[in-house]
Amino acid sequence: MFFQKWKITFALAFEKRVIDRFQKQLNVNTLSYRTETPKQADIDRKWYVVDAEGEIVGRLCTKIAHVLRGKHKPSYATNVDVGDFIIVINADKVRFTGDKMEDKIYLTYSGYPGGQRATTAASLLAKKPHEILERAVKGMLPKTKLGRAMHKKLFVYAGADHPHQAQKPEPFNF
Repeated sequence: MFFQKWKITFALAFEKRVIDRFQKQLNVNTLSYRTETPKQADIDRKWYVVDAEGEIVGRLCTKIAHVLRGKHKPSYATNVDVGDFIIVINADKVRFTGDKMEDKIYLTYSGYPGGQRATTAASLLAKKPHEILERAVKGMLPKTKLGRAMHKKLFVYAGADHPHQAQKPEPFNF
């Protein structure tokens, strides 16, 4: 009988300790732990110019995709487009490492039987130099509506000129 009373009091004491600990946790101000999502009105977008002359395609495109997504900002959120605009000049002067210029193949498909076309990086660079950087960056962005919106903020030009002087772009140093 004594053992049963001791068992019950021990259980009640243990239960009281657990309840007290839980109540102390509830008294924490949880508002300070809330994550704030950036609003469209609060997003400050900048324009950057990137000179691609002599740059390696993959390394350059990862940095561009990083800025387009907005990961360089403290206000980054995965579900909001907080990235900046990027203007790439001298896209015709990018380079590949190794033998990728002759070995890398870009495939397109029209949707018809026998409609698959293959071009090498060298021929694509000669015909459409902006296409190489656009495809590489697009592959590094999310495959959603948000990714398509991010890709629209990329402007690639083969030469050293661009028509975005009115936006006063800054050179982006990686």
